[in-house]
Amino acid sequence: MDEAISIALVSDEFDPLIELISIEQNPEIFNYQHSETGVTPLMVFARKGQLGDVCMLLSFGVDCSARDHDGKSALDWAQQENQVEAYEVIKKHMDCSPAKLPEENELLKKYLATINPEHIDTVLIERLLRKICTDSNEGAILVFLPGWEDINQTRERLLASSFRDSSKFLVLSLHSMIPSSEQKKVFKRAPAGVRKIILSTNIAETAVTIDDVVFVIDSGRMKEKSYDPYNNVSTLHTSWVSRANARQREGRAGRCQPGTCYHLYSRFRAASLPEFQIPEIKRMPIEELCLQVKLLDPNSKIADFLKKTLDPPVTETVKNAITVLQDLGALTQNEQLTDLGEKLGSLPVHPSTSKMLLFGILMNCLDPALTLACAADYRDPFFLPMAPDERKRAAAAKVELASLYGGYSDQLAVVAAFDCWTCAKVNGQEALFCSKYFVASNTMNMLSSMRKQLHSELTQRGFLPADTSACSLNAKVPGIISAVLVAGAYPMVGRLLPPRKNARRAVLETASGAKVRLHPHSSNFNLSFNKSSGNPLMVFDEITRGDGGMYVKNCSVVGSYPLLLLATEIAVAPPDDVSDEDDEGSSGDEAGKSTLGQQKEEIMSSPDNTVSVVVDRWLRFDATALDVAQIYCLRERLASAILFKVKHPQDVLPPALGATMYAIACILSYDGLPGNLATKHGSGQSSTDASGSAEGRKVGFILPGGFLMSLLSEVPPNAPHHQKSSNHPGGGSGHIRSSRAPAGRFNQSQQHPGRNSSGPGSSASQSFKRQRDAAR
Repeated sequence: MDEAISIALVSDEFDPLIELISIEQNPEIFNYQHSETGVTPLMVFARKGQLGDVCMLLSFGVDCSARDHDGKSALDWAQQENQVEAYEVIKKHMDCSPAKLPEENELLKKYLATINPEHIDTVLIERLLRKICTDSNEGAILVFLPGWEDINQTRERLLASSFRDSSKFLVLSLHSMIPSSEQKKVFKRAPAGVRKIILSTNIAETAVTIDDVVFVIDSGRMKEKSYDPYNNVSTLHTSWVSRANARQREGRAGRCQPGTCYHLYSRFRAASLPEFQIPEIKRMPIEELCLQVKLLDPNSKIADFLKKTLDPPVTETVKNAITVLQDLGALTQNEQLTDLGEKLGSLPVHPSTSKMLLFGILMNCLDPALTLACAADYRDPFFLPMAPDERKRAAAAKVELASLYGGYSDQLAVVAAFDCWTCAKVNGQEALFCSKYFVASNTMNMLSSMRKQLHSELTQRGFLPADTSACSLNAKVPGIISAVLVAGAYPMVGRLLPPRKNARRAVLETASGAKVRLHPHSSNFNLSFNKSSGNPLMVFDEITRGDGGMYVKNCSVVGSYPLLLLATEIAVAPPDDVSDEDDEGSSGDEAGKSTLGQQKEEIMSSPDNTVSVVVDRWLRFDATALDVAQIYCLRERLASAILFKVKHPQDVLPPALGATMYAIACILSYDGLPGNLATKHGSGQSSTDASGSAEGRKVGFILPGGFLMSLLSEVPPNAPHHQKSSNHPGGGSGHIRSSRAPAGRFNQSQQHPGRNSSGPGSSASQSFKRQRDAAR
């Protein structure tokens, strides 16, 4: 501690001291005094103006009255160094000294000894509600809670008590995921003699005004989304509100008449709350911002530019963003803006989404790409029913929608829902469809408006012709839609692993080796598969670390071809078994090495020999050498086609590139779901493949019913398209299903290379990394 305090005072290196405080978290560490100077951690942070760290120590109950060997307290240090904000926070905290409120403090100590202040105390909320209802005769009560789980838990407790009497109490929920009809109920005044109680997230802080609210109960907690740049995951934790949030919540009490606000946290906690939330630039990924920096000043270094902002982002966040942009081909390795990067930055969406749109245009699959792009920037159109049995129906409805385009996908459920909603609206069946499939009509209207705007942006920049009828010829082909999804989600790719020991459900392994679970709201939550058939590949939007661990919420099972065509790097080498045998016989001498090299070269040179393909240094597939060579050629042609459309957006692709895009579309149309999850279409009922679910469960796929099929009846689900395309001289690429098998297959290896094993990183393998810089 002495060394950490000295380093912080002398060189402004606070990390060692903060780390010690975070790890130990006991009063001896909070109140530790330097053995020579008597300086405490609070004095250090007060002197340096580290307001966040000052608040953290105050919330831990640090002793503000401690003095160093010169007789100065933390308050004196802050005043001496003119740290006004730190001085005011400590002064306000000391004004609430326990010595002035002995009885209240003793009572508070007893209460805090019985509960966890980090959790919502539903018992306290229930008792406070009862007291308010006893002491007053009218006025709605607004209760601020962090999230849906807390709302449900509090609601269930209230309905299990005297508050279940509907003649006296009306308990409502307010959350973005519930139906709009339920949300509208909170604005209606309750009948005479009935007390309205609203359980809400922070959506009620500023977004809405409920004019009959007189009492507010503030739990002091909220769900806050952030970003961990060191593990490259999003975080969604329950955190303490800022003082600005607390003031907003107070303002909800008696908005149109006198009111009362109850804060369910101590004066000490209130004094230690930060003034404002952390700015988004410091808690969100910044790929779009970094690309805009290069558009504004192409010659600047992104990190140097962002250091000049009022709240510079963490260095690791900038590095991660640059890496993503380089993988997309928007930046070169020395941070130079490419032609592709210039075009990606010109569209009002994330760079990954922009590239997905370009790929969708090349594949004549524009409509699904537009829907995916807008849904990613807005929100899920499915609402969450309140009744438990309705929730099961809603989950099944979402799976049925996704099954229109292959199933096993959260994202494709949104695409199918939008297509069906559009047809239902034309046929006058919008209300029936939305009710039957738990779709929010207002969200769909917003997505429709966003799609029109994005379509207009693409047209203005020359990416779309005046007549766009040919741009969506393959909008109903599951394999191609899935590939478009991969183009937008990459590099968020993982493989599904069997359940861990003593666990019931499969987990997802990511490129970093992390094991994450699937969120219960995902259509794939209960997915199972045959271990002998390999591990299904999945793409997802983001990894979120919440209060219950790491999970992915929106994910889709995909085939191997889209990944092989779109991945940043693929490498080929002999299969693992051949490599292992040769390694044992080589004995490490020069002659052995020479023989080994000749054997491997011979294996690679024969077109029919089986080789391993390693994608992005971790996913391994088996295929013939000829198939790998063909995939490599297609990758290069695809990169050239994208670059051509970037430079000449209004021109038709040259015949060679057009033929290649047609070939790629044909390959992708074959590549539906992996064999271990494929669903047979038999006599009117869906059933999993014999090699699929180990228990024969129909999870992730429900054969669409007559109502959905009637909505999309103008495009038969198994009818191939042969229309001519302005982008593809060879015509539209289009089979949804085919009776004949594709020429080549890429099967996932059962043996997976270690992070540093022989594979793409070793001298035995030949790397086919895309040379974007040279191409530009």
